[in-house]
Amino acid sequence: MIDLEVPKKFVPLVKQAAGLADDVFRPISRKYDLAEHEYPRELDLMSAVIDGLQDSGASQGAGARTTSASENSPSGVGAGKRAAVSTGNKNGSNLSSVLSIMETCRGDVGLTLSIPRQGLGNAAIAAVANDEQKARYGSKWAAMAITEPDTGSDSGAIRTTAIKDGDDYVLNGEKIYVTSGERAELVVVWATLDRSLGKQAIKSFVVSRENPGLKLMRLEHKLGIRASDTAAFSLENCRVPAEDLLGDPEIRIEGGFGGAMQTFDNTRPLVAAMAVGLARASLDLTTQILEKAGVTADLAAPVHTQPYAAARLIQLEADYESAYLLALRAAWMADNGKPNSMQASMAKAKAGRTCVEIALTCVELCGATGYAERELLEKWARDSKILDIFEGTQQIQLLVVARRLLELNSSQLK
Repeated sequence: MIDLEVPKKFVPLVKQAAGLADDVFRPISRKYDLAEHEYPRELDLMSAVIDGLQDSGASQGAGARTTSASENSPSGVGAGKRAAVSTGNKNGSNLSSVLSIMETCRGDVGLTLSIPRQGLGNAAIAAVANDEQKARYGSKWAAMAITEPDTGSDSGAIRTTAIKDGDDYVLNGEKIYVTSGERAELVVVWATLDRSLGKQAIKSFVVSRENPGLKLMRLEHKLGIRASDTAAFSLENCRVPAEDLLGDPEIRIEGGFGGAMQTFDNTRPLVAAMAVGLARASLDLTTQILEKAGVTADLAAPVHTQPYAAARLIQLEADYESAYLLALRAAWMADNGKPNSMQASMAKAKAGRTCVEIALTCVELCGATGYAERELLEKWARDSKILDIFEGTQQIQLLVVARRLLELNSSQLK
C-alpha cells in the first residue's frame, strides 16, 4: 500500500532540491525569464554537485536521468522503467524524481528543464532502451522530439519517416517544440517505419546533435518557461545507426505502439510534478502577501464564513492536495510494477488544470502585486500554461482515462 509520507531515504534529496529552489533558482528566475535563450551558467556548478552525489550514492537525482540496470534500487537515479511486480512496497527512482522535481519547480520550471542531462529524452531512453543503450547514453543529455507541424496530440499520426538502409536508418521529416533541443547532446526522435501501418510502426531513435542530417531551424520565443530553450528541427537524409533504435526494431501489429507509449507513462508523472511544484510556490507566496494585508485563512472555520480571498485559498489548497496525491500514486505504481497509464494521465490532467487555475487565481487575489513584475506570480502564471499542454494536452489525458475506464481502444473511442 502506498505510504503518503515522504520516505525517510528521500528526505535528504527533498531538502537538497528545496534548497536548490530557494537559493539558486529563485534568485536568477527573473534574470533568465528576461534573457530568453541565454544559457543559465549557474546550472553548470549545480550539475557537477548532482553528479558527485549520484556517483557517491547519496542522491536519487533531480530529474529524468537515464538509469542503469539497477535503476529501481535505492542507488538508482531518475525516472526508470517500471519495476518487476513485487509483494512489498518499493519507493524507487520514479517517486524520488517526482518528489525532487516538485521542489525544484517551486523555484523555476524553465531552469528545472535546463538542468544538464536531466531531459525528458532521458526518461524516454529509460522507458524503452536496452541495458547496452542505457550504458552508452547514461552520461548524456537527451531531448525528446515528438511534435510535428501537422501532428500535435495524435502521436500515432507522425509523418517523419525512418527507412532501413543497410546498417542504418535514414530519417526525414520535421520536428517542432523540442524542449532543450539546442542544448542537449542527443535528441530522441519519433518516426514511422511505415506510414500505412499507423501507430504500430512508430519507433524512437537516438540522434546525436552533431549529426549533419539533424538541422536546427529556429528557437521559439515563448509565453513562459523562457529559461528553457525550445527548438525546431528538420531531418534531411539523417543517417542513424540501427543500434540507436530504441526497443524492438520489429513492427508488431498487436501492441506495437506500447513500448513507445511507455515513455509517456514515465514522463507524465514528471510533468504533473512540475505543475504541483509551481502551484505550491504560487499558493505559498499568495498566502504570505494576503497575511501581510490582514487576510488569513482559517482551516477550522466554514468556508462560507470567511472573506472571499481566504475561502478561495482553502479551495485551491484542496485542489492542490488532490493533484499532489495523484502524482505520487502514478510514480509509486511505476516503482512497484503496476500498470500506470491511466493513473499517469489522471495525474497529468489534474495537475496541469489545477496549476493553471491556481497560478491565475493567485494573480487575481494579489491584485496589482500579482500582475506586476515586482513578484514572480505573473511569471508563474505564464509558465503554468505549458504544463497543461506538453506531454499530452488536457483533452488527450481525459481521452486516455476514458478509454481505460471503458476498456475501449483508440479506434473505438476517438
